[in-house]
Amino acid sequence: MSKPRTIVPSGEPPIRALLTSAPFKAATDALAQTHTRFIGELIMLTEVPAPPFKEERRGSAYRNLLEAANLEEIAIDAVGNVTGLRRGNGGGERMIAISAHLDTVFPEGTDLTVRRDGYRLAAPGVGDNTRGLATILAYLRALDAAGIRTRDDILVLATVGEEGEGDLRGMRHFFAESVYRDRIAALICLDGPTPANTVVSGGTGSKRYRVTFRGPGGHSFADHGIVNPMIAAARTVVELGLLSLPDDPKTTCSSTVIEGGNSVNAIPAEVSLMVDLRSNSPSELADLDARFRGIVLQSCHVENDSRSIEKGAIAVEIVLIGDRPAGETAEGELTRCAGAAIEAIGETPVFGSFSTDANVAMSLGIPAVTLSWGGEGGNAHALSEWTDVNPEKSLPGMSVGLAVMLACAGIDIGQ
Repeated sequence: MSKPRTIVPSGEPPIRALLTSAPFKAATDALAQTHTRFIGELIMLTEVPAPPFKEERRGSAYRNLLEAANLEEIAIDAVGNVTGLRRGNGGGERMIAISAHLDTVFPEGTDLTVRRDGYRLAAPGVGDNTRGLATILAYLRALDAAGIRTRDDILVLATVGEEGEGDLRGMRHFFAESVYRDRIAALICLDGPTPANTVVSGGTGSKRYRVTFRGPGGHSFADHGIVNPMIAAARTVVELGLLSLPDDPKTTCSSTVIEGGNSVNAIPAEVSLMVDLRSNSPSELADLDARFRGIVLQSCHVENDSRSIEKGAIAVEIVLIGDRPAGETAEGELTRCAGAAIEAIGETPVFGSFSTDANVAMSLGIPAVTLSWGGEGGNAHALSEWTDVNPEKSLPGMSVGLAVMLACAGIDIGQ
């Protein structure tokens, strides 16, 4: 996440009156009363596999839960996103979307059994982002229990492909193809583990590459002196590591995976490298991208100039495998509402940038934020991932997303 900044909400956003209203108190009371059910659904969903590009089983399970919540127009789209509609009383001209992603980073066959120790749940994906999915279900029940009808329609969106090489494919597809896309007035993503006082209002852009160096290959002794793609790849890694990059806007370059070779006594014919470029600034990301490409090509040229190309020269292929747009939600009603809701639970709101599903909406000029699903968690993307569902810790954080959603969608606080 970028260097955080604290913003004191200005003006009197509609959320201030909502936070002290009888309907909102009824809704938060319902969250508390149904917290045990929330825990049960979180455990159940966590144990349904959702590996990268294979989210179908969890998507089907979530569809069933949306049906049980009495949403309308429930559907699974061409890429696997699950949607369901809770109608407002405003005629359907505007929608507020609330989203969490279905996919996890863990491959097929991973043991997803949830281990429980009191309120601490441990399992791969239990926090990121199964807890977001379960939190949305808790919100729907709270609205029904409190008898709340919003002005705007609320669209529940469970996306595929948020993680890694999924490259936000679910959210991209939604905003490119969905019949709802032009009616979305604001997007609220729940993801974590994100601190309860944090609002992700900036979308960190990224470009991810697979770079493949290819050469003739040969015997490590008999052919010594010919070009070696391993050396070209290694030079690239070293030069990228020496880049001077700005701290603000935060900009990073990471060499993350290197593969190649098949024997200790053979000069490899092919070596590949994965690189992750990120920045909170579109212009800085474009500059870094150009510098990255220059280093790759220069490393190839240096190797060809330094060693024999009698059996063939080094060639390089640069393939873009991820391209997340940068963006930002300017200070306005959505960010002020988020700040006010966080202040209401006794925290100081901190705004920052990260890479989430909200990037897509931000890049299109649609107000979007990513908020905590409430509670605490850690070890995301590790087999030891955990989350704490203690209601004393969880319910205040959960109330933030609920409040922001209702403030955006509009309710009659006198109902």
